[in-house]
Amino acid sequence: MTIVLGDNQYGKAETHVVRITKTGSGGKTHEIKDLNVSVALMGDFTASHVSGDNSNIVPTDTQKNTVFAFAREPGVGEIEDFAVQLARHFVGEFPSVSRARVSIEEYPWSRITVDGKPHPHAFVRGGAEKRLATVTCTGAATWVVSGLSDLVVLKSTGSEFSGYPKDRFTTLEETRDRVLATSLSARWRHAGSEVDWAESFAETRRVLLETFAVKHSLAIQQSLYAMGEAVLKSQPELAEIRLTMPNRHHFAVDLSPFGLSNDNEVFYASDRPYGLIEGTVTRDDAPEAGFAW
Repeated sequence: MTIVLGDNQYGKAETHVVRITKTGSGGKTHEIKDLNVSVALMGDFTASHVSGDNSNIVPTDTQKNTVFAFAREPGVGEIEDFAVQLARHFVGEFPSVSRARVSIEEYPWSRITVDGKPHPHAFVRGGAEKRLATVTCTGAATWVVSGLSDLVVLKSTGSEFSGYPKDRFTTLEETRDRVLATSLSARWRHAGSEVDWAESFAETRRVLLETFAVKHSLAIQQSLYAMGEAVLKSQPELAEIRLTMPNRHHFAVDLSPFGLSNDNEVFYASDRPYGLIEGTVTRDDAPEAGFAW
């Protein structure tokens, strides 16, 4: 019997870097980029695993320092560009690294308004939503996946659920009018890497939200597909989109014991257990995903 090392990778996870860019007269106007950066390297690392020979191992501390140095120069910009620069650096700089993956979460900040004007260097955190980017590079190719997570949305009507199979364990009643709420996560794969990342992200987010709002939903699955389909139709440069939509259940409270009616006005919001709906919507002519995911 021969025992061999299988697939492996290593890297520095969750380097939290905040980059302040000073602009305007005297540098008094500040821009903020708040990122959580994770690096994973794949390559010729067998000797380290088998015999403790670390001659091919790029220290994770070096990876962390590289993130900070690149944040200073050339700077962050759009997170997809920043991830591409980092991933290509690790592949190009170290012969033992055959593939590098850089994943970034961006936390939103907006300016505080004072006397009706945006303050030049005071900010408020923009909630739980995060913008995402994952870039994977080899010596010959680059794959870019953008996305968002923790985008909490709700529609108070325009959703129903009925026609499902029932057995002796079924207690859920069919409904023609319910609250539909979810904490949306979505990731979309680009067919290329020459993209206006900011515009593409804004358009994808807009289409996701508008489709969620206007689509009369007979099931979350139907909403998921409609949202993915609308995104791909609006942006031909996208190859596929993967969506995760946990059902944030809202149950109408029975107020009859108190002599009160409840026409879908008072709800109990349950955080668990919850239905978890996931799906991928793809173009039939999309290029192969390669190492994108």
